[in-house]
Formats: sequence, structure tokens, C-alpha cells
Amino acid sequence: MRELSKGAEATLFLEKNRILKKRIVKRYRHAKIDSHLRKIRTTAEARLLNRARRAGANTPRIYSVGKYDIEMERIKGEWFKELMQEKERKEIARLLERLGREIALLHNNDLIHGDLTTSNILLADDKIYFIDFGLGEVSKSIEKRSTDLKLLKNIIKSTHSKYENEFKYLLKGYRKKADNADEVLARLENIEQRGRYVKRKAEQNQGNNSQRRSELDQGKNSQRASKGEIK
Repeated sequence: MRELSKGAEATLFLEKNRILKKRIVKRYRHAKIDSHLRKIRTTAEARLLNRARRAGANTPRIYSVGKYDIEMERIKGEWFKELMQEKERKEIARLLERLGREIALLHNNDLIHGDLTTSNILLADDKIYFIDFGLGEVSKSIEKRSTDLKLLKNIIKSTHSKYENEFKYLLKGYRKKADNADEVLARLENIEQRGRYVKRKAEQNQGNNSQRRSELDQGKNSQRASKGEIK
């Protein structure tokens, strides 16, 4: 068995062309609490993968579920993060529109991925696959659907900034298939407005603090000058 990668929550191993995802012990937690959390999160992720597959989404096939681990199919394909570095702009636009439709399929079945990044999406045999539902859940929440999209938009903006403007094609595909597209996309805009407001307030506070420090320094210098400390 060969270790493939190690994340904050789990380690991935490769054995006989299958993937074993094993949740990591968290030493900072009480042992019983840690055991309970790892167990329920392992079970929850397996259920989400199976539910997504039954809904028609492409996910790894599960072979077995242990107390803290999931043995699943290894998907041999290309990561979206690699595709977005290799493909031409027109092809990226087509892929993003297809991805938007696949995300809509998840949301139409109340599936929130929770960690939609280009590192958790693959293209294999011309099919889009979703992996790692470790932060996912079943929910009808419009806010959580919008947050799925917002996270992916942020990843594209920060990691694949060359194609930031192509995100509109993902939204185009999503709008075509999502049951509550108008409501979800309106909430996405609302989330972004809230983010811009928080950023402006932080910048204003930083500016005000800098001004106050400057005024205090000037006041101290004036006092020192009046006492003859500054020549």
C-alpha cells in the first residue's frame, strides 16, 4: 500500500488500483470524541458519494466502508486544476459550462459538496467526476448552494486568474439546469456584496487607525517640542 497524499482530515493510499481514504486521528481532541467524529464523518461521506452516484453524478464507486476509512474506485483522469493550465480558452469555457450543469445536478438533489475546488474535480473518459465529499452535506439551503459556487469562483480567481472571466460560462451552465438558479445566483451576488462591504470597512478602519496613530505621534512631538526635547 502506497501513500498518495495527506490532508488535514485524511490520508489517501493506493492499493491494487483502489483508493483507501483513512481519517486521521486528531490528538488535540478527547479520544472518545475524536473516534466518534471520525466514524460519523466517514459514514456521512460514503452516503454522500453513493447518493450523488444514484442521482446521476459521476463519483468514485465505493467498495467498502470501515470504521474510519473508505475503500473506493481509483479514477484515472486529469484534474481540473491541470486542465485549466493546459487547455485553450475556448475549451476552458466549454468545460466550465459542463461543470456548471454537473454542479446543478448535485444541488437539484440537495447535495452540497462543501469543498468545490479544481483539486476535487476530474475529467475522465470525457466525464466530469467529483471526489472528496468530506465537508459535504444534504441540505436545501440556498445559501449553501451559493457558497459552493462562491468557493469555486474564489479558487479560479486566485489559482487560475487567467480564466477568471470564464467563470460566467459555469454560471451559464448552472442556470440552464439548476432548479433554483435565479435564487441561488442572486444569493451569490449578495454574498459577494457582503464580502466587498466587509473589505471596505476593514480598509476604512485600517485607514482611521493609521490616521489616529499619526495624530497621536504629532501630539507627542508637539509636547516634546514645547519642553525643548526636540531641537
